[in-house]
Amino acid sequence: MSARAHTVAFEGVEARAVEVQCAITAGLPGFSIVGLPNKAVREARERVSAALTSLAIALPSRKITVNLSPADLPKEGSHFDLPIALALLAAIGVLPRDAVEGALALGELSLDGSLVSVAGALPAAMAAAAQERALICPRDCGGEAAWVEAASVLAAPSLAAVIGHFSGQSPLAPAGPGEARAADDLPDLADVRGQERARRALEIAAAGHHHLLLVGPPGAGKSMLAARLPSILPPLTPAETLETSMIHSLAGILDEGGISRTRPFRAPHHTASMAAIAGGGRGARPGEISLAHNGVLFMDEFPEFARPVLETLRQPVETGEVVVARANAHVRYPCRFMLVAAANPCRCGLLAEPARACARAPACGEDYLGRISGPLLDRFDLRLELPPVAPGDLASAQSPEPSAPVAARVAAARARQQARLAGLDRVRTNADAEGDLLEKIAAPDAPGRALLNRLAEKFSLSARGYHRILRVARTIADIDGDDTVSTHHIAEAAAYRLAIGTRR
Repeated sequence: MSARAHTVAFEGVEARAVEVQCAITAGLPGFSIVGLPNKAVREARERVSAALTSLAIALPSRKITVNLSPADLPKEGSHFDLPIALALLAAIGVLPRDAVEGALALGELSLDGSLVSVAGALPAAMAAAAQERALICPRDCGGEAAWVEAASVLAAPSLAAVIGHFSGQSPLAPAGPGEARAADDLPDLADVRGQERARRALEIAAAGHHHLLLVGPPGAGKSMLAARLPSILPPLTPAETLETSMIHSLAGILDEGGISRTRPFRAPHHTASMAAIAGGGRGARPGEISLAHNGVLFMDEFPEFARPVLETLRQPVETGEVVVARANAHVRYPCRFMLVAAANPCRCGLLAEPARACARAPACGEDYLGRISGPLLDRFDLRLELPPVAPGDLASAQSPEPSAPVAARVAAARARQQARLAGLDRVRTNADAEGDLLEKIAAPDAPGRALLNRLAEKFSLSARGYHRILRVARTIADIDGDDTVSTHHIAEAAAYRLAIGTRR
């Protein structure tokens, strides 16, 4: 007796097809799982056996062998419980073989037969749609998986409900997509007093998806400004929502099937490890840079991160993807994030106040910011030194500009970029443009070109620095509604670019 069921194994955001083959043959009674399973998959035999016993279904006193094909693909996770149970039930004749083979299943079994939520339902639904199969999953995963409209998603509370569906006694109703959460409680820029230049830099960064470095004394508002960046970013497009939600699904951080069109904002602590930031660990899970895909990665106390962690950012910042290479895994994750970093000017943070600074000033500041390597610093489009907030700004009765009008200007600038870059793959904003495309869309007028050339010669700009000034200038022109990049656009972009790092 034999039967088959279908499920998936995850390699990054890709769901690889796995065929669960169950054979019941003569021999000593036993239950074995082969096909490169990890410990969680091998333990499925105990959960499946207990779940069937709770339903008064006795296993035959014969040799039961479950093979997970392809056998050379590592299998990890508890979501193999349900397809193993279905293949076994089909092999002993409890369920029709054709019905089981026509579905793709995933879910963890409790000992009483109930189904427990698992990670990865959204990419599994996409795989089911590609294979033209229905997806059987736990009830708590149904709202998440149902966002893939091309897939028929059946969400069951228990193994008994799945058996009732396949036997025709109580068919399961198709699951509906979970509720799309609206972000109505984002911190507002109206809370920020003073720091007008920093607010302008934040707007430019949001409009063009530019990386931003803020350096200032404690209490200057660096973290406060960064936390308000999501309130001025445009919502995720449907395609971006699906991309981001797939990564969050694999990480198991989608709440009750609900997805959000608000761009992610991730703020890891400076003690985070390499695996936590770039990805890795058991199963080569996505790291913070991938969880921030299409959103913001805020790294406060930037120089305090471990040097290898900081250097790991250099390639993902440029390419928009990270490859997590391990002995038993080689996984690629998208990570197109906006990097916002904040740092004190020195360890004590009082470098700009001679009366309070330590005895090592100004050398302490050079040593402290020197932890940020030149190549990494070169990848920040906007660099800004924040002064302390003046007491007059704190006591002013005039209300600062709130996030709503800033978000409107950002959205208008993004719309101009989308119209200009329509039809181009992997180029969504000015920050993505390079080479001939950048020269075409951001070519300055003659005075602007002359100014840029003089700056490049005086400050020995790298090719990356030269082009990043052009990108930022193009964004500033978009905010101003200008078709041509002019001298004042180049001058403002260069002022942000050359504020920090040119004194090294």
